[in-house]
Amino acid sequence: MLDKNGIAQRIAREIRDGYYVNLGIGIPTLVANYIPEGINVVLQSENGLLGMGPFPFEGEEDADLINAGKQTITTLPGSSIFDSALSFGMIRSQKIDLTILGAMEVSENGDIANWKIPGKMVKGMGGAMDLVASAKNIIVAMQHVNKAGESKLLPKCTLPLTGVNCIKKIVTELAVLDVLPEGGFKLIERAPGVSVDFIRQATLGKLFAEDNVPEMIF
Repeated sequence: MLDKNGIAQRIAREIRDGYYVNLGIGIPTLVANYIPEGINVVLQSENGLLGMGPFPFEGEEDADLINAGKQTITTLPGSSIFDSALSFGMIRSQKIDLTILGAMEVSENGDIANWKIPGKMVKGMGGAMDLVASAKNIIVAMQHVNKAGESKLLPKCTLPLTGVNCIKKIVTELAVLDVLPEGGFKLIERAPGVSVDFIRQATLGKLFAEDNVPEMIF
Protein backbone atom coordinates (compact mmCIF):
# COMPACT_ATOMS: atom_id res chain seq x y z
CA MET A 1 0.00 0.00 0.00
CA LEU A 2 1.37 3.41 -0.97
CA ASP A 3 1.50 6.69 0.91
CA LYS A 4 0.83 10.01 -0.85
CA ASN A 5 4.44 10.31 -1.98
CA GLY A 6 4.28 6.82 -3.45
CA ILE A 7 1.20 7.78 -5.47
CA ALA A 8 3.00 10.89 -6.76
CA GLN A 9 6.13 8.90 -7.60
CA ARG A 10 4.13 6.37 -9.62
CA ILE A 11 2.27 9.10 -11.52
CA ALA A 12 5.57 10.77 -12.41
CA ARG A 13 6.32 7.70 -14.57
CA GLU A 14 3.44 8.74 -16.86
CA ILE A 15 5.14 12.02 -17.79
CA ARG A 16 6.91 12.11 -21.15
CA ASP A 17 9.74 14.24 -22.49
CA GLY A 18 8.55 17.61 -23.74
CA TYR A 19 5.24 17.56 -21.85
CA TYR A 20 3.58 20.65 -20.43
CA VAL A 21 1.96 19.43 -17.21
CA ASN A 22 -0.54 21.06 -14.84
CA LEU A 23 -0.49 19.87 -11.22
CA GLY A 24 -3.66 20.25 -9.19
CA ILE A 25 -3.71 20.82 -5.42
CA GLY A 26 -3.18 18.03 -2.91
CA ILE A 27 -1.31 14.85 -3.90
CA PRO A 28 -0.60 16.09 -7.47
CA THR A 29 1.70 18.85 -6.21
CA LEU A 30 4.06 16.15 -4.90
CA VAL A 31 4.70 14.92 -8.45
CA ALA A 32 7.09 17.87 -8.92
CA ASN A 33 9.50 16.09 -6.55
CA TYR A 34 9.68 12.92 -8.68
CA ILE A 35 10.19 14.04 -12.27
CA PRO A 36 12.43 11.36 -13.85
CA GLU A 37 15.97 12.36 -14.72
CA GLY A 38 16.78 12.88 -18.37
CA ILE A 39 13.43 14.25 -19.51
CA ASN A 40 12.52 17.88 -20.15
CA VAL A 41 9.15 18.77 -18.60
CA VAL A 42 7.52 22.15 -18.01
CA LEU A 43 5.21 22.28 -14.99
CA GLN A 44 2.40 24.84 -15.18
CA SER A 45 0.51 26.30 -12.23
CA GLU A 46 -2.86 27.88 -12.94
CA ASN A 47 -2.12 30.91 -10.77
CA GLY A 48 0.44 31.98 -13.38
CA LEU A 49 3.71 30.08 -13.62
CA LEU A 50 5.59 28.01 -16.19
CA GLY A 51 8.70 26.18 -15.05
CA MET A 52 7.78 25.13 -11.52
CA GLY A 53 10.42 23.13 -9.67
CA PRO A 54 10.29 20.86 -6.60
CA PHE A 55 9.29 22.08 -3.16
CA PRO A 56 11.95 24.21 -1.42
CA PHE A 57 14.03 22.92 1.45
CA GLU A 58 13.10 24.18 4.92
CA GLY A 59 14.50 27.66 5.42
CA GLU A 60 14.75 28.37 1.69
CA GLU A 61 11.09 29.24 1.09
CA ASP A 62 10.09 32.39 -0.77
CA ALA A 63 6.61 33.48 0.33
CA ASP A 64 6.05 35.20 -3.02
CA LEU A 65 6.48 31.95 -4.97
CA ILE A 66 3.43 29.71 -4.51
CA ASN A 67 1.44 27.18 -6.50
CA ALA A 68 -2.33 27.04 -6.95
CA GLY A 69 -2.66 25.41 -3.53
CA LYS A 70 -0.75 28.30 -1.87
CA GLN A 71 2.25 26.08 -1.11
CA THR A 72 5.71 27.59 -1.46
CA ILE A 73 7.58 26.31 -4.50
CA THR A 74 10.78 26.78 -6.46
CA THR A 75 11.30 27.90 -10.05
CA LEU A 76 13.65 26.45 -12.63
CA PRO A 77 16.00 28.38 -14.96
CA GLY A 78 13.95 29.88 -17.77
CA SER A 79 10.69 29.93 -15.79
CA SER A 80 8.06 32.55 -16.48
CA ILE A 81 5.53 34.27 -14.19
CA PHE A 82 2.35 35.90 -15.56
CA ASP A 83 -1.27 36.65 -14.67
CA SER A 84 -3.98 34.02 -14.24
CA ALA A 85 -5.82 35.21 -17.36
CA LEU A 86 -2.88 34.15 -19.53
CA SER A 87 -2.56 30.93 -17.56
CA PHE A 88 -6.18 29.98 -18.21
CA GLY A 89 -5.74 30.97 -21.84
CA MET A 90 -3.07 28.28 -22.06
CA ILE A 91 -5.38 25.76 -20.43
CA ARG A 92 -8.47 26.56 -22.50
CA SER A 93 -6.51 26.53 -25.77
CA GLN A 94 -5.29 22.99 -24.94
CA LYS A 95 -1.62 23.86 -24.61
CA ILE A 96 -1.36 21.51 -21.61
CA ASP A 97 -0.43 17.91 -22.49
CA LEU A 98 -1.26 16.34 -19.13
CA THR A 99 -3.30 17.40 -16.13
CA ILE A 100 -2.94 15.64 -12.78
CA LEU A 101 -5.83 16.22 -10.38
CA GLY A 102 -7.03 15.03 -7.01
CA ALA A 103 -10.57 13.71 -6.62
CA MET A 104 -13.19 12.91 -4.03
CA GLU A 105 -14.96 10.47 -6.35
CA VAL A 106 -14.55 9.02 -9.85
CA SER A 107 -17.29 7.08 -11.63
CA GLU A 108 -16.81 4.02 -13.81
CA ASN A 109 -17.52 6.10 -16.94
CA GLY A 110 -14.85 8.70 -16.11
CA ASP A 111 -16.89 11.40 -14.35
CA ILE A 112 -15.02 13.28 -11.62
CA ALA A 113 -16.17 15.05 -8.46
CA ASN A 114 -13.37 16.99 -6.80
CA TRP A 115 -14.56 20.34 -5.55
CA LYS A 116 -17.50 20.27 -3.11
CA ILE A 117 -18.92 18.25 -0.25
CA PRO A 118 -22.56 19.24 0.46
CA GLY A 119 -22.94 21.15 3.71
CA LYS A 120 -19.34 22.38 3.76
CA MET A 121 -18.35 25.91 2.80
CA VAL A 122 -16.21 26.21 -0.32
CA LYS A 123 -15.08 29.29 -2.24
CA GLY A 124 -15.84 27.76 -5.62
CA MET A 125 -14.73 25.20 -8.16
CA GLY A 126 -11.54 27.08 -9.01
CA GLY A 127 -9.75 26.05 -12.18
CA ALA A 128 -10.73 22.39 -12.09
CA MET A 129 -13.67 22.81 -14.47
CA ASP A 130 -11.45 24.48 -17.09
CA LEU A 131 -8.81 21.78 -16.69
CA VAL A 132 -11.15 18.82 -17.11
CA ALA A 133 -12.91 20.47 -20.06
CA SER A 134 -9.71 21.34 -21.92
CA ALA A 135 -6.95 18.89 -21.01
CA LYS A 136 -5.71 16.39 -23.59
CA ASN A 137 -5.12 13.79 -20.90
CA ILE A 138 -6.09 13.65 -17.22
CA ILE A 139 -4.73 11.40 -14.50
CA VAL A 140 -6.34 11.36 -11.07
CA ALA A 141 -4.29 10.98 -7.88
CA MET A 142 -6.57 9.95 -5.02
CA GLN A 143 -7.19 7.68 -2.08
CA HIS A 144 -9.07 4.53 -3.07
CA VAL A 145 -11.40 4.73 -0.06
CA ASN A 146 -12.57 7.54 2.23
CA LYS A 147 -11.94 7.84 5.96
CA ALA A 148 -14.91 5.57 6.65
CA GLY A 149 -13.42 2.87 4.42
CA GLU A 150 -16.00 3.43 1.67
CA SER A 151 -14.99 3.19 -1.98
CA LYS A 152 -14.39 6.39 -3.94
CA LEU A 153 -14.42 4.51 -7.27
CA LEU A 154 -18.14 4.28 -7.93
CA PRO A 155 -20.76 3.26 -10.48
CA LYS A 156 -21.94 6.89 -10.34
CA CYS A 157 -20.61 9.90 -8.44
CA THR A 158 -22.73 11.06 -5.52
CA LEU A 159 -21.05 14.47 -5.12
CA PRO A 160 -21.44 17.49 -7.46
CA LEU A 161 -19.57 16.82 -10.70
CA THR A 162 -16.58 18.75 -11.94
CA GLY A 163 -16.45 17.04 -15.33
CA VAL A 164 -18.15 14.27 -17.30
CA ASN A 165 -16.51 11.31 -19.04
CA CYS A 166 -13.06 12.89 -18.91
CA ILE A 167 -10.83 10.73 -16.69
CA LYS A 168 -8.57 8.17 -18.39
CA LYS A 169 -6.32 6.88 -15.60
CA ILE A 170 -6.37 6.73 -11.78
CA VAL A 171 -3.53 6.07 -9.34
CA THR A 172 -4.43 5.29 -5.73
CA GLU A 173 -2.65 3.87 -2.70
CA LEU A 174 -3.80 0.43 -3.91
CA ALA A 175 -3.65 0.41 -7.69
CA VAL A 176 -3.22 1.90 -11.14
CA LEU A 177 -6.46 1.72 -13.12
CA ASP A 178 -7.60 2.74 -16.58
CA VAL A 179 -11.14 3.97 -17.19
CA LEU A 180 -12.48 1.94 -20.12
CA PRO A 181 -14.30 3.71 -22.99
CA GLU A 182 -17.25 1.34 -22.55
CA GLY A 183 -17.32 1.94 -18.79
CA GLY A 184 -15.63 0.28 -15.84
CA PHE A 185 -12.19 0.29 -14.24
CA LYS A 186 -9.42 -1.93 -15.60
CA LEU A 187 -6.77 -2.91 -13.07
CA ILE A 188 -3.33 -2.29 -14.59
CA GLU A 189 -0.99 -2.55 -11.59
CA ARG A 190 -1.20 -3.43 -7.91
CA ALA A 191 0.56 -1.59 -5.11
CA PRO A 192 3.28 -3.73 -3.49
CA GLY A 193 1.77 -6.34 -1.20
CA VAL A 194 -1.84 -5.63 -2.23
CA SER A 195 -3.93 -8.44 -3.73
CA VAL A 196 -6.42 -8.23 -6.58
CA ASP A 197 -9.16 -9.42 -4.22
CA PHE A 198 -8.41 -6.60 -1.78
CA ILE A 199 -8.63 -4.04 -4.59
CA ARG A 200 -11.86 -5.59 -5.82
CA GLN A 201 -13.41 -5.28 -2.35
CA ALA A 202 -12.36 -1.61 -2.21
CA THR A 203 -13.88 -0.78 -5.62
CA LEU A 204 -17.64 -0.27 -5.81
CA GLY A 205 -17.69 0.37 -9.57
CA LYS A 206 -17.18 -2.37 -12.16
CA LEU A 207 -13.64 -3.70 -11.99
CA PHE A 208 -11.96 -5.76 -14.69
CA ALA A 209 -8.75 -7.60 -13.86
CA GLU A 210 -6.69 -10.15 -15.75
CA ASP A 211 -5.28 -13.25 -14.07
CA ASN A 212 -1.77 -11.92 -13.46
CA VAL A 213 -1.80 -8.22 -12.56
CA PRO A 214 1.77 -6.98 -11.97
CA GLU A 215 2.94 -4.96 -9.00
CA MET A 216 3.89 -1.32 -9.55
CA ILE A 217 7.45 -0.59 -10.58
CA PHE A 218 9.16 2.61 -9.45
